[in-house]
Amino acid sequence: MLLKKQTVWLLTMLSLVVVLSVYYITSPEQRVNDLANTEEKAEQKNDEAVTTDNTDTDSDIITNAAGDEKFEALRIQLTEERDRTKEELQTVMGTTDLPAEEISDAKDQIDKLDELAEKEYILETLIKAMNYEDVLVRADDKNVQVTVKAEKLSRTQANEIIRQVKSEIGDLQLVTVEFQPE
Repeated sequence: MLLKKQTVWLLTMLSLVVVLSVYYITSPEQRVNDLANTEEKAEQKNDEAVTTDNTDTDSDIITNAAGDEKFEALRIQLTEERDRTKEELQTVMGTTDLPAEEISDAKDQIDKLDELAEKEYILETLIKAMNYEDVLVRADDKNVQVTVKAEKLSRTQANEIIRQVKSEIGDLQLVTVEFQPE
């Protein structure tokens, strides 16, 4: 009789763990999809509002907003890719079958991704402070790509940006500076 009670408890607890695991795995994806759908609806409303305005000053604003949307779309895409990578690494960390070294490596990679995202944000802020309208910084292990929204970008301005990147991130193999016309 005691063995049957223990078996029932064990099966109950296992089923509870399975149900909670399925809920945890599916729940964040639904929130991300809902957020993406909300952003798409907001963009559609903005596009509809943009098409109704016809004055010259409004067309300047519309052009600037379109450029900002490109930068924001790239930022969102980069964030989503990093979030997917983090989820995969967190899954690796949650696996108990792996050796401690692999779990530690996964944790180190997550920390490196977080640090890289923070440095990108700091660089964007610093470069915007150099009187640029908008800046997008994308970095990986060895390369940094900086896209600046400006009418023209001279070599001296590009060199200033490269110096700023190297002072913030450190030694890199390649720093690319592009400009996107306003």
